[in-house]
Amino acid sequence: MDNSLFIVLASIIGILIGVAAGYLIRKKITEAQIMATKKLSESIIEEAQKQGETITKEANLKAKDKLYQMKIEFDKETRERKQDLQNLEKKLMAKEENLDKRIEALDRRDGEFAKRDKNLVAQEKKVQDMEREYTALLDKQRLTLERVAGLSAEDAKKSLIEIMENEAKAEAVKSIKMIEDETREMAKNKAREIISLAIQRYAGEYVAERTVSVVNLPNDEMKGRIIGREGRNIRAIEAATGIDIIIDDTPEAVILSGHNPVRREVAKLTLERLVADGRIHPARIEEIVSKVEQEIEQAIKEAGEQAVFDVGIHSLHPELIKLVGRLKFRTSYAQNVYVHSMEVAFICGIMAAELGLPEKQAKRAGLLHDIGKAVDHEVEGSHAVIGGDLARKYGENPKIVAGIAEHHDGTPPSLLGILVQAADALSAARPGARKEMMETYVKRLEDLEKIATSFTGVEKSYAIQAGREIRVIASNQSISDEAAVMLSKDIARKIEKELNYPGQIKVTVIRETRAVDYAK
Repeated sequence: MDNSLFIVLASIIGILIGVAAGYLIRKKITEAQIMATKKLSESIIEEAQKQGETITKEANLKAKDKLYQMKIEFDKETRERKQDLQNLEKKLMAKEENLDKRIEALDRRDGEFAKRDKNLVAQEKKVQDMEREYTALLDKQRLTLERVAGLSAEDAKKSLIEIMENEAKAEAVKSIKMIEDETREMAKNKAREIISLAIQRYAGEYVAERTVSVVNLPNDEMKGRIIGREGRNIRAIEAATGIDIIIDDTPEAVILSGHNPVRREVAKLTLERLVADGRIHPARIEEIVSKVEQEIEQAIKEAGEQAVFDVGIHSLHPELIKLVGRLKFRTSYAQNVYVHSMEVAFICGIMAAELGLPEKQAKRAGLLHDIGKAVDHEVEGSHAVIGGDLARKYGENPKIVAGIAEHHDGTPPSLLGILVQAADALSAARPGARKEMMETYVKRLEDLEKIATSFTGVEKSYAIQAGREIRVIASNQSISDEAAVMLSKDIARKIEKELNYPGQIKVTVIRETRAVDYAK
């Protein structure tokens, strides 16, 4: 019992001694670590202090170096500015010296000007005195001359001015005549070359039609059948076609009259078929008229397409094609407008090719130049303006529209308008191309001669070559050679202004001087 307690106590004491010994050992170890850490910290702090001192020294050195460099640059800049200021000061001093010199020179000039001014005043007074003396002498001489010449100064001045004006006009007319002769000769040769080439390369077929249609009948009894009971057949035909039927004493013929050529053609074909068929009554008339209208519309379309194909143009609006086809039934001075339009197109294209202009465009304008005539009996206005409006409406090029609208103007502003006008004149004005009524023809010749004789100094005038030339006999006493040139121009301008005529009219003024003597 006592031994076990002793053992327990001994064990407890041993444990306590071990714990105490471990504690002491751990304390010593901790103290040793603390000392080592303290030494390390002190060494780190000492090293940091050394590095801080080094950095501070380096920073101080850099700052001193920077400050030194700035001081050097400042001194340099100061020296440069000081030098600039010195240079500027020198320039200012030089300018000041120049200004002083100029002021001195101006002062000297002012003195000289003052002296000159005094001299000028004296000289001016002297000149005025001399001028008064000269004026008095001139007045005295003028009065002497007026007495001797028997003319006043104003009359003499007017006479001198008139003589100078006449001489100037004469010289001007000579120069104008010379220039015109040279220009006309050159232009005539070139135009003759182009036109002859165009005519040689195109030989168009000439078709003449009358403006009134005539239907031949097998016998005069057919006239009664056309009229019908109480005139019902003829009224039905006129109502269906819109054309007047004239039945007179003309043997075996009926005359159709109307402004619309297409309707007149419909009426003509209708009557021919009714006469051939023999059945003439209102119902049959309406049936035949309907069929013929469809056939005519198809013929118009085909004619337009054929013209477009022959001329060689493309992308033409269908309505314009129909209008071209309608021209087949339209005549102008007995010339078929359809054939005339194709002829103008070909001539236009040839001349454009020779002049280096767009050939297709010229052909297009030439073919369409008279489309206004297809509807001019339905629309008011000139056919040229109507044609231009139609071409614009159906999307044609503005140049082509202008060429169509301008082809009857005196001087078209566009080249295309001039080409179309020239080709139109070539096609229409060639001999035999157009016909006129006798009354209209004679009236035009009379008006032509009347216009020529209305001018002062004209003794007689003669219209020759079917009205395409007017010969004017001028008085050799009142009209000089130079004035004859101006007289021909004045007559031509008045003819252009007052007359309507196809093609052109040549005005020839003849001034004749005769010397007569008698042998006795």
